[in-house]
Amino acid sequence: MPIGMILLIIVAILIFAGLAERVLDRLRLSDKAAIAIIIAIVVSTIFIPDINVTQNISFNIGGFIIPVALAIYLFIKADTGKERWRAIIAAVVAGAAIYVTQRYVLPAEPEAQNIEPNYVYAIIAAVIAYVLGRSRRGAFIAGVIGVVISDLIQMVLNIMNNLPAPTRFGGAGGVDTTVIAGVLAVLLAEIVGEIRERLQGGTAKKDLHFEKGHFVSTLGEGDKKSEEGGKEKRGDKDEK
Repeated sequence: MPIGMILLIIVAILIFAGLAERVLDRLRLSDKAAIAIIIAIVVSTIFIPDINVTQNISFNIGGFIIPVALAIYLFIKADTGKERWRAIIAAVVAGAAIYVTQRYVLPAEPEAQNIEPNYVYAIIAAVIAYVLGRSRRGAFIAGVIGVVISDLIQMVLNIMNNLPAPTRFGGAGGVDTTVIAGVLAVLLAEIVGEIRERLQGGTAKKDLHFEKGHFVSTLGEGDKKSEEGGKEKRGDKDEK
């Protein structure tokens, strides 16, 4: 079984065990939605063949359409324009890095490759996605779209140079790259983010509380409650 599928099964188990609730909250996903997406990716990857657009261009529903649709949804749900720009920049950089690695770093001959290239691309995309995307949403978006951008670069160059080489979006091992890149990017963001939050705990977050997947300031809430209490008391006196 491909590593991407194994990773999805592990994620599904964590969701059922209730261990992924915090991450899903920050991704604006419910448990049911996340499980439905995982099932859709697995089923469509196994049972639905690649869809040919042209003789040399095709896409896979589980490895391309569903992850990209999820990335677009998360992009729309991003809290700020800054988060969106970070995700875009991270995706472009990740895509360029994957292409450069594929073209100039890894050996072209399969027998000379000591590691599966798709896993290398996924790790590169995930690390860059986290470093530049920063948030959980931004990391996932950049990880998935970075892989797509690398395929787009290769496709454009093939067309410009009249090369008959095929471009398979999400196919031919691409589902592994896409899934691993997205999940690993979020995992990095969660682990590093958790460590930073613990290191910055105490005084750093003494005036914050966790609400809907985010730390929200509690400064001024006590004053507001005091003011509201004062108004109620004055109202009671006026009535008397």
